[in-house]
Amino acid sequence: MSALTFTLRAKPEQRLDLSPLTPDRLAGKTLAEIAALELHTTRRRVTTGEIFKIRMGDAQTLRFVGGSERFDWLGAGMTGGAITLEGDAGAQAGRLMAGGMLTVLGSVGVYAASGMTGGRLEVTGDAGDFLAAPAPGEMAGMAGGLVIVRGNAGQRAGERLRRGVLIVEGDAGAYAGCRMVAGTLGICGKAGRHPGALMQRGTILLSGPPAEMLPAFADCGPQDLVITRLIARALTPDSRRAAALFARKLRRFAGDMSQLGKGEILLPI
Repeated sequence: MSALTFTLRAKPEQRLDLSPLTPDRLAGKTLAEIAALELHTTRRRVTTGEIFKIRMGDAQTLRFVGGSERFDWLGAGMTGGAITLEGDAGAQAGRLMAGGMLTVLGSVGVYAASGMTGGRLEVTGDAGDFLAAPAPGEMAGMAGGLVIVRGNAGQRAGERLRRGVLIVEGDAGAYAGCRMVAGTLGICGKAGRHPGALMQRGTILLSGPPAEMLPAFADCGPQDLVITRLIARALTPDSRRAAALFARKLRRFAGDMSQLGKGEILLPI
């Protein structure tokens, strides 16, 4: 059975809340019921049928044809199934995602994968600031799952990362992995200033020296780590660039020594 397809009619005039359009929330609904779902974020009421042409199909597989930077909360809270967006998304794509597969064939805005606990998010373009970071007022960022960004990421990617794997195949801005609690962050391109600032535990893998390394990281010298080879093997189907980095000989820097000092930044030798 083909996917349940939403084709964008025209560029939206306001920011939209796409969180009602997930496989679990659409299961069992008729075309009329789906078309009547409200997506507006302002006082002006907007329904799904006004924004999209809808072609019925398997609700466990959603396809969006045409994207917009005003598409907020795409796949937010999804627990299973698959969503593919052919275009860009706005803020908080994959927010609180617990399962399933979310694929954005374009770029995403700020706070993508924020609060994510499971599932897989892939972005073929770039990601904005605070990728997989906690929303304002929250204590934990991403807490599980796999996130792969094929392009670049903004500042504070992986802030307060608690669990899971976050891979940025391009460059990342300043303070990547800051305040990390645990988990794995890999940056295959260039890293900005002060990665791992105030991190307690976890692993940050960089492709080379960052723009500026904090002095709170202690050089532990070259390491022969079995775990990095296992990570490389596991990542090969999803990111060959990251897998190749993890498979190399690595130099370990322990830190942040101003915190618990049980985290690490790994650099290829």
